[in-house]
Amino acid sequence: RPARTSEIGDDEPLAEARMLAAECGGVRIICIYAPNGRLVDSSFYEAKLVWFDRLARWINKKGVTPDTSAVIGGDFNVAPEDIDVWDPRACYGGTHVSARERQAFARLSSVGFVDAYRLHHPEPGRYTWWDYRAGNFHKNFGMRIDHLLVTAPLKHRIVWAEIDREARKGKPLPSDHAPLVIDLDRLGCPFDAGWSSADSRIAARLEKQR
Repeated sequence: RPARTSEIGDDEPLAEARMLAAECGGVRIICIYAPNGRLVDSSFYEAKLVWFDRLARWINKKGVTPDTSAVIGGDFNVAPEDIDVWDPRACYGGTHVSARERQAFARLSSVGFVDAYRLHHPEPGRYTWWDYRAGNFHKNFGMRIDHLLVTAPLKHRIVWAEIDREARKGKPLPSDHAPLVIDLDRLGCPFDAGWSSADSRIAARLEKQR
């Protein structure tokens, strides 16, 4: 069913700034941080769906089409498919995996956006977020809720895509999300997924800056 837009104003929980857009090198870049939604059918959940609807309408208003070179990236707080969660049965009934959230996310594909990471990694078990509780990171009980979506002109320019799981192990205590990275046209500096922590990479960067 559609979100109850008439009941959601611009005060909380939609008052926060959650998007930044710019153009760089001929590519329109849209950075987003979607609302969490908290509990299914709560006012925060309805607001999340309204936010996705507004995002889709904004994209259309700004003239972003399948022929536009554009990227939408950030924390969408949606796991698009069952393959994007460690256990669909354990997650069933919660936010991030509900049918209405997934439908709102899928609406972006109608504008021509595709999942850049999945183009290179169709395998299961790859996530961007793990709850700090119960040692979920070490068990790999996670969700893939951060995404980089690209339009057709950029689809074939992706030469590399990866989730930097090692950065999630860094010190001091990092975010509960891991960075998601893609390279267009040429490789940048791929990280070694076998590193035991991000410490050596950080030290190498600091040394390079001296």
